[in-house]
Amino acid sequence: MPKILVDEFYCKGCGLCVSVCPQGIIELDMGKITGKGYHPARLTDESKCTGCTSCALMCPDVAITVER
Repeated sequence: MPKILVDEFYCKGCGLCVSVCPQGIIELDMGKITGKGYHPARLTDESKCTGCTSCALMCPDVAITVER
């Protein structure tokens, strides 16, 4: 089952991955703030991830890895 891994050290919470996800299962984690002061992206429903890699391709900071 595919899933995404977000490296919170590099994620700046820009939300591009949220907007490009065709399944609508990525959101910014408003309950967490990184050391740099950002809300990192997170996967909300791992069972719906298709592994399309749109989020990883869109990420300007290469903070997302897709595992298939």
